[in-house]
Amino acid sequence: QVQLVESGGGLVQPGGSLRLSCAASGFTFSVFDMNWYRQTPGKERELVASISSVGSVTNYADSVKGRFTISRDNAMNTVYLQIHSLKPEDAGVYYCNARHVSLLHVEYWGQGTQVTVSS
Repeated sequence: QVQLVESGGGLVQPGGSLRLSCAASGFTFSVFDMNWYRQTPGKERELVASISSVGSVTNYADSVKGRFTISRDNAMNTVYLQIHSLKPEDAGVYYCNARHVSLLHVEYWGQGTQVTVSS
């Protein structure tokens, strides 16, 4: 059974930090690119960070460059999103996504973890 389980969300003050984790199971993690998306009410789900299957290539949305770092541990089947200098506009539900490196129609989603930024 395929599972992506996010954790690490919560309430953080502006300027604070968080590390989100996404634990994968039920599929061959090392042949999937991994992505973090963010969704806020009234907006479309936004891709904020991506990492290639072996971790050699990362990409970020302009709005998070320099503050977010995506990483993965293929031995642990886990992808991370380190967030620094949180802003109120970073708040939302963060979803983990796995997309096969060549079979692009094969993808999985986690259930999401809520990040709230407030003083």
